[in-house]
Amino acid sequence: MSSEVHDGPPILLMLALMVLALAYLRGWYRLQNAFPNVLSVWRLAAFMGGLFSLWAAAGSPLAGMDHYLLTAHMAQHLLLMTVAAPLILLGAPGVALLHGIPQRFVRSSLRPFLRYPPVRLAGRIITHPAFCWLASTATVIGWHLPTLFELGMQSQRWHEFEHACFLAAGFLFWLPVVQPWPSLARWPQWSVPLYFFLATLPCDALSAFLTFCNRVVYPHYRSAHRLFDISALGDQECAGALMWVWVTFAYLVPAAVVTVQMLSPRRRASKVEVA
Repeated sequence: MSSEVHDGPPILLMLALMVLALAYLRGWYRLQNAFPNVLSVWRLAAFMGGLFSLWAAAGSPLAGMDHYLLTAHMAQHLLLMTVAAPLILLGAPGVALLHGIPQRFVRSSLRPFLRYPPVRLAGRIITHPAFCWLASTATVIGWHLPTLFELGMQSQRWHEFEHACFLAAGFLFWLPVVQPWPSLARWPQWSVPLYFFLATLPCDALSAFLTFCNRVVYPHYRSAHRLFDISALGDQECAGALMWVWVTFAYLVPAAVVTVQMLSPRRRASKVEVA
């Protein structure tokens, strides 16, 4: 079995991340000068942390190990979906980037495009919580089917498209939860814990299967060069356990935080005062 593996750092990825970072910094700086309280420093730190996590998943030495270890491949997916995506959204990228890119382009092209009725309709559909959950779940399950998985291992272009799918699925999944400023909530807060709980079910099923099936699911790793003196089956069990633990903390901890916030005496008292 042959696979296309590119040596060296992904230059295009590095350039894209640098351009995004500079555009965000420019927009954040302009907003700080005009409206100091609009975007705080922690949003800047979150966005930069998200970009760093994206680089760690797709451009660091970890990316060079994913053809040899399923555990490394799994760590990439988890970084993209549960670290990079929510951190970038917490940085309120829409506001900062709109002020960071050339305003002539925003006025002449981007703003009319975003106001185009079919685009606005498509935006309402793809940002609906049900669509976000279905899209993220389909991405996780679909790319772990042996046929699609092997396709990504044999072709560098498909491999990059796979990473892009996981990042996009991460953005969609966390969009209803983070609700990046200045967007408005489209669903009640009590449904957030249920959203997280339902998201853990397919991930738990997949991770349990990889951990306990007692056979190597993906032929690519059966013939790959072994690293760290670990067998293909042991690597697969480690990858399944990593997904199980990581997803549990990444989804259930925020769900618990939201639940505590809803049940806090201060929040309940404020609701009584409003009523």
